Amino acid sequence: MPKGFKTRPSASFGEDYLCLIFRHFPQTQIYPHAQRAAQVAEAAAAQGKFWLMSDTLFDHQQRLENGYLVEYANDLGLDIPQFLKELSKQVHVDHINEDIEGGIQSGVTTAPALLINGRRYIGHWNTTELMAAMIAASR
Repeated sequence: MPKGFKTRPSASFGEDYLCLIFRHFPQTQIYPHAQRAAQVAEAAAAQGKFWLMSDTLFDHQQRLENGYLVEYANDLGLDIPQFLKELSKQVHVDHINEDIEGGIQSGVTTAPALLINGRRYIGHWNTTELMAAMIAASR
């Protein structure tokens, strides 16, 4: 586990499995709505729709104002009163800030970033090189 990243409940699959762990690292200086989008994704996650919301936010990254965000949540069938309550109370901000801090402590400066067995991977993101890096990291 990279320095600074707290573990969250997860399943143990054994050595032949790949486990992808997503962490937030909003770059608000480049993307002004990134922090709010991270909160929206986490509010959707609380209702089991993290990846659907993440895909929606990515597909509509030029339209991330509040009205659009509620529209996306509604389109995904989220409980809108619960969704709005979590956003207004900023329920997920601490979680996102922990991800940011953990990323900084692990040397992350931009997103996306990839760590393999706790080490920052800076090679090419193609199948051959990623597989080689994963095999090397597993030894």
